[in-house]
Amino acid sequence: MFFLYLMSILSLIVQVVFVTLAIAAGLYYLAELVEEYTVLAKSVISWTVFITASLHIGLVIFEDLPLHLNVLGLVQQTLHGLLLRQFPVVRVTSPTFVTSVMVLVAHHYFAFKFFGTVYFSFSEVLAYFTLCLWVVPFALFVSLSANDYVLPTTGTEKQPLLGDNNVVTDYLSRKSKRYSLLSFFSFAKESILPQRTKKAF
Repeated sequence: MFFLYLMSILSLIVQVVFVTLAIAAGLYYLAELVEEYTVLAKSVISWTVFITASLHIGLVIFEDLPLHLNVLGLVQQTLHGLLLRQFPVVRVTSPTFVTSVMVLVAHHYFAFKFFGTVYFSFSEVLAYFTLCLWVVPFALFVSLSANDYVLPTTGTEKQPLLGDNNVVTDYLSRKSKRYSLLSFFSFAKESILPQRTKKAF
């Protein structure tokens, strides 16, 4: 019994590694698509905001969820729509962005509080969190890489917190260059994964 327990721990570690790699690969691919097709990305995110707002209205009409949850959701989608007006430029210090983050945190708090006290099946809770809370913020996070000014870091000479031989330090130590999510993933791919070369015979 003990050996099987150790095997289950090992398999859990392997599964976590594979899921992490799959998420990183998916983020890389999505960031690449958003950078290449910015207009299409804005259209897709706009439709996602509209559909999510429609889901909140449907929850008000057909379900017995508290009104304040759905009002927070509609306010959140309105703020996301305002953020999309200047897409792909998203300024993280703008009042709209800061307010949308605060509303997102409040929405999460009240949703966790409600679903913690009232029983719903796991699939229903997951559906609410996925479709009403996470889809649009995740899409906006991935689209941050569409603008080179968004995840801003202009490399400067600083003492690294980590050793000199790691991907993050090498990436951030370059001078006078703007960075995006896609360029960071590309740099990590080139630094970590070995390149295959074809042999010509």
